[in-house]
This record gives sequence, C-alpha cells and structure tokens, in this order.
Amino acid sequence: MRIDVLTLFPGMLDGFLSESIIGRARERGHLEIGVHNIRDWATDKHRTTDDRPLGGGAGMVMKCEPVFAAIEAVQSPGCRRIYLTPDGAPFSSARAEALSRESHLVFLSGHYEGIDQRIRDTVIDEELSIGDYVLTNGTLAAAVIIDALARFIPGVLGEEKSLTHESFTACLLDFPQYTRPATYRGMAVPEVLLSGNHTAIGKWRRAEQERKTALLRPDLLNSSNTTA
Repeated sequence: MRIDVLTLFPGMLDGFLSESIIGRARERGHLEIGVHNIRDWATDKHRTTDDRPLGGGAGMVMKCEPVFAAIEAVQSPGCRRIYLTPDGAPFSSARAEALSRESHLVFLSGHYEGIDQRIRDTVIDEELSIGDYVLTNGTLAAAVIIDALARFIPGVLGEEKSLTHESFTACLLDFPQYTRPATYRGMAVPEVLLSGNHTAIGKWRRAEQERKTALLRPDLLNSSNTTA
C-alpha cells in the first residue's frame, strides 16, 4: 500500500513512522509512506497557506491554491483522498479494514479553522473524524488511522490471528489478558486459563468480553448481533 500525508507539520510523524509495527512494515515493504509539507506548494515568498475567512470570523482558513496543487501532485488514478476533520464521519475498526484494501491513500491534515470548502467539494473523496474532540491539526488523526489500518494489511502483524480477538471485533471489547507468573503479590490468574481446556477458555473469554462491553460500552451490544 502507498500512503501520502499532506500536512503543515511533517515533523510530527517522524518518530511514529520509524518505530514499532509501522517502522517494521515500511522496512519490509508492506507500507510505503510519503510525508509532504503543504508549504512546498505555496508560491509566494512567505509560503502562505492560509487566509482570513470570507464573511468574517475567528481564525484562519487553509487556501485553495497550495492544497489543490499538493493533492494533484501526489494523487494517482483510483486513489482515495481523505480529509481528517472533527466534522467528518466517525472512524471505526470496520472502516480501517476497508481502507486497508486500497492501493493508494492520500490523507489531508487540516489546520486553523479548516480548509476552503471548494477543496472538500472537488478533490476529497471521504472525510473522517477520530472522535468528538478538536486537535490542533489533523496530523495526529492521520497517524491514528494509518496505525489502525496497517494492522489489517497481510504481513504487517506477526500474529495474524490476533486480529480476531481484539476490541471491536464482532462489536465486543477485548477480554482480560494475563501472563506469567500465575500468582503475583497474592493475585492469581483465573484457573481456567491454566487448565489447558481451550473450549472452556474460549467460553470464559467470550463471557468476559460480553460482561466488559455491557459495563463500558453497552451501545456496541445494541449495534450488532454479538453472537457472530
């Protein structure tokens, strides 16, 4: 997969793209990621990318000229161009999996009061939000989505089956995890996990998922058939 990120703050992604699973995925050729500074497409000596909102109001709005030029420079036929914005559609695990099947994604990181609406109307295919809150810019949102979708790309995770046991799979939160020692400071792990009975372990884990989801995210139980 090819991913291009257009942002005013490319340095925010330096560590993220070189560490852990994403760093290894790039080294192994599973992911190709380019990070581009939108100011490189500004044409004035001050590399201006924003201006005051027409009609008045607080803040600044990102201008058409450099953003159009940046998108047109990195896009490819059939690529999906995504704008990260608080008023976009909610991002989810299901959307991450769907995006992982694309061959080329272009992420546009907004800033200030957002971008000129004409950009959204003509060179953006999808708008996504990672939550009901506002960040200083969309670069971190792009990192979150890249991290989430990369896990669904074959070869990126060392243990592919872990995808089927994580939170939000089948609309359930994850079950509790334990490792050795079996007893620590008087706290013992559930006996069923030491039994070697994988059928019983599976039933315990499912019950724990349903219990935790009912307690913390009952909305998920109402959104889908959890017997899947």
